[in-house]
Amino acid sequence: MNRPIFFLIFCMLPFKLLAQQLFIPNGKITFEKKVNMARTLANLGISEEVKGTMAKYKTSNWDLCFDRTRSIYKAQKRDDTDDDLMYFISPGESTNELYADYANKNRVLKKSIMGEDYLLKDSIPNVDWKIMHEVRTISGYECRKAIGRINDTVYVIAFYTDEILLRGGPEGFSGLPGMILGLAIPRLNTTWFATKIEAFTNFNNEIQPPTKGKKAETDKELKKLMELFTRYTGSKDQKPEEIRKKIYGFTL
Repeated sequence: MNRPIFFLIFCMLPFKLLAQQLFIPNGKITFEKKVNMARTLANLGISEEVKGTMAKYKTSNWDLCFDRTRSIYKAQKRDDTDDDLMYFISPGESTNELYADYANKNRVLKKSIMGEDYLLKDSIPNVDWKIMHEVRTISGYECRKAIGRINDTVYVIAFYTDEILLRGGPEGFSGLPGMILGLAIPRLNTTWFATKIEAFTNFNNEIQPPTKGKKAETDKELKKLMELFTRYTGSKDQKPEEIRKKIYGFTL
């Protein structure tokens, strides 16, 4: 081989290896989930006295462990001394988990319903995204804005980075050209933003589908769960598909 050409290729190798390392194949992302309780409770008939004892925002931290094709998303353990009123109103959220297998386009959702943990298998839902020009930096990563729509009328605002290879995100949102590090659903008065990213870290032992909980895989099991759910929520007049969306949902 011609020596100048060989020397040029040799010099370019480190840059090529560096470029490959810039894209993150695995790691863990910590998200802060924040719910604006003042807006959420505005129409629930809760007295002003009770509202006055509560914080304006309810916050919780969630971990998303991921590799090139899979992820597991679950809440961090809470302090047993936590006296947050909303924790006692909805304690089941802290046991919820979402495992997603993007290669096979399916997921396993562990969700607390009426005090019982259920294992729900489903395909990964699609979101209609429109990528915008706006960018912002989240946890040190440049992210591009996208606007999506779920359940026909609910709008979602997301910020994703293409530096992380997995096309996933918090709460199982996916379908953008990279990892979602920021998410907002105005109708739910809720935001999710990455506060810490542990890049190039192996969490393979943790990226496993949840196994503890009642299964609702057959039509009979799912029908029974839907009947219990409608009795509990008083939504008997809704169509089965609408009830199913509420059980599975886009958010935990």
